[in-house]
Amino acid sequence: MATLGVNIDHIATLRQARGGVEPNPVHGAAIAEVAGAHGITAHLREDSRHINEHDVYMLKQVCATSFNLEMAATPEMVSIAVDVRPNMATIVPEKREEKTTEGGLLVRGREKDLSEIVEKLAENNIMVSLFIDPDFDQIKAAARTGATHVEIHTGYYANAKGREHKSELERLKDAVAFAHKVGLIVNAGHGLNYQNTAAVAAIENIAELNIGHSIISRAVFVGLENAVKDMLRVINTGSLV
Repeated sequence: MATLGVNIDHIATLRQARGGVEPNPVHGAAIAEVAGAHGITAHLREDSRHINEHDVYMLKQVCATSFNLEMAATPEMVSIAVDVRPNMATIVPEKREEKTTEGGLLVRGREKDLSEIVEKLAENNIMVSLFIDPDFDQIKAAARTGATHVEIHTGYYANAKGREHKSELERLKDAVAFAHKVGLIVNAGHGLNYQNTAAVAAIENIAELNIGHSIISRAVFVGLENAVKDMLRVINTGSLV
């Protein structure tokens, strides 16, 4: 059964809306862990639009489960990761103008540069995952970098409608099976919510689901602890009931 990594970025988004100190994403991480989350994920963007560098250092100190730092493949971010030493670093694509991550990292053709980053992080006891589309070529390229994990981008599935929704689910299943076959540990995430997560959680060989926006959105109405427990129920039983 897949475990749950709770992405707390949008707690920080609420904080930044007023430029104050609350709500504190570090407190949110602690609540999520008490509720049963298996790990905490946070994306330190280069523009610090939500999570900032101070948050990252505090999360490393506070997280009692596992801390996954999402980051761009830049020297600055690698330097921060090496200093903070999260349990895992997930390398993601990043554009200043995007509202949220729009697709997977292009690994094919960049294996040499990414391999150097993977090696640097691994030397500091940081597991490395690459956030990629459900594409066989990208999966093969990811394996060539030396990364131990990939996180399959589920956004296309989450946004699909009708027949396309079913075909995107099959695409995810095929990608997960192939990544597992070539020796990668497979996580998945992006756009998952209380309605579409059960089908993804049921895919064999998915180790972890990273989910943020829908959990924080639900927390506005039911509280963060309940929102995390509700998502765990969906993952474990396939239903909110």
